[in-house]
Amino acid sequence: MHVRAILALSVLAIGTAHAEAPQQPESTIAIAESAAVTSSTFMVSAAHPEASRVGQAVLAAGGNAIDAIVAVQFMLNLVEPQSSGIGGGSFLLYWDAAEERLWTFDGRETAPAAAGPDLFLDPATGEPMAFWDAVVGGRSVGVPGTLKLLETVHERFGSRPWAELVEPTIELAEAGFTVSPRLAGAIAEAIEDDLGRFAATREYFLDADGAALAAGSTLANPAFAATLRQIAAEGSAPFYTGDLASRIVAVVTGAEGNAGQMSLDDLAGYEVLTRDPICVDYRRNAVCGMGPPSSGGLTVGQILGLLGHVDMPGLGYSPTAVHLFLEASRLAFADRALYMADADFVPMPIAGLLDPTYLMLRAQALDFDASMGKARAGNPPWRDARVLAPQDQPEPGGTTHVSIVDSAGNAVSFTSSIETGFGSRLMVGGFLLNNQLTDFSFRPMAGGRPVANRVEPGKRPRSSMAPTIVFGPDGEIRLVVGSPGGARIIDYVAQTLVGVLDWGMNIQAAIDLGHFTNLNGDTTLEAASGAEALAGALEALGHEVKIADQNSGLHGIERLPEGWRGGADPRREGIVLGD
Repeated sequence: MHVRAILALSVLAIGTAHAEAPQQPESTIAIAESAAVTSSTFMVSAAHPEASRVGQAVLAAGGNAIDAIVAVQFMLNLVEPQSSGIGGGSFLLYWDAAEERLWTFDGRETAPAAAGPDLFLDPATGEPMAFWDAVVGGRSVGVPGTLKLLETVHERFGSRPWAELVEPTIELAEAGFTVSPRLAGAIAEAIEDDLGRFAATREYFLDADGAALAAGSTLANPAFAATLRQIAAEGSAPFYTGDLASRIVAVVTGAEGNAGQMSLDDLAGYEVLTRDPICVDYRRNAVCGMGPPSSGGLTVGQILGLLGHVDMPGLGYSPTAVHLFLEASRLAFADRALYMADADFVPMPIAGLLDPTYLMLRAQALDFDASMGKARAGNPPWRDARVLAPQDQPEPGGTTHVSIVDSAGNAVSFTSSIETGFGSRLMVGGFLLNNQLTDFSFRPMAGGRPVANRVEPGKRPRSSMAPTIVFGPDGEIRLVVGSPGGARIIDYVAQTLVGVLDWGMNIQAAIDLGHFTNLNGDTTLEAASGAEALAGALEALGHEVKIADQNSGLHGIERLPEGWRGGADPRREGIVLGD
């Protein structure tokens, strides 16, 4: 999308308040100002220090944002293997400053050609499989897209040699890296969910006694180093059409007890797609994200479109403002469950879901004094809503996010995943394979109607990933942000945007703020974050409140008059680095 099209969004008025305001003014909750890293030229925010350091080194050596993301993702695959890597899929937003153009790239996994709507139905009962029975093994593995995406964007926009960007990860894989407390804890938790079921994964992540590797121990990955040497020399070809492809297919189809259906033709035929960005106006800022098969851009856009009809800046960070955010999220998630899927396979009312009149009418349901409870999907301008049934199943996630800006003003917002932490538990060539097919609806039909996000050959499962770039009224980048977190990614990102754009927080303070989420059910407040103090006020408004950990991984960058300011999520172990 060209900058002129993005700027055109700022003249579309979201509207004025339609929900009735409370009779008495409400005190806002004090917000602690958080220190944030600043830089005058370039910046990288990623979920592990080694990843941020390699990105910083590339940018300092004259590489651009695309060069940096290639190096960062390979490093994350090594040091944060449970979350992302070349065995998974990704979405990437790229702002080309010279061309003043926003690109979005879809590297989401695809279902094998042999996979059909009954993929996750128990053949004996016709009912959906238990979630973990579906995850562990080859059945859940989609055709990976991350490596092809990295190669595609590097060929088009990169400036440094490909092999140079792979080399730092090869060196660290051979020498060994220090197991972080987060990785050690993740391994220990995953043992209960069959992490040790397959030999290659068991031998890499567990010790001889079957216990998790200890934090502080050194872990080398010579198999991954060998894989990366092939990739450095030959690009993605070995992965999609060569010997590595044959090994991937053998592991997926040979997974004892839960074999998959991937073929060499599936790998060879994989394509990275360019998509149209999803951009919405919010307080004269253009908020741009990823379109289908991601639901992230649309659902974040709907939440903001609904909140544009109330005075969130005037309410400040207060119980009423949080209540309205949660109610807007209910409405958006109701639409998401019914309508959103891979638009190449299922007709979708993309324009209708963001239509200003439609959102204005939906915003009438925002009541300052009471929760609406479970919301129903709306009726956007579109003819075919009646033919669909909603999807209702949990969506855990093992994902990472990286935000980068370079000295020329180019920017990358990149969210990458292997789905559940440690993916399918299958490992080949030193990397884990995804379980992204479990993002499809296990149940293809409900009430005699098809579910939009049902399994179909070649289809990309619906995602919640929401890499986002925000442009201010002047057309300049204002924010680059995104997060992991399964379906809660959407609320994490939307909350951070509200924190910065409405409540005047710096990016680090907005990331630090305790999470409040509602996926059209219970309201969840983040434990030990300060957000749990909202429980009483929200319960009085009719919310069913739960207190729980909410493991986001928000990484963001905001523009300052003199450069950039970055934030890294304290819930993970990443850092922000600049010049």
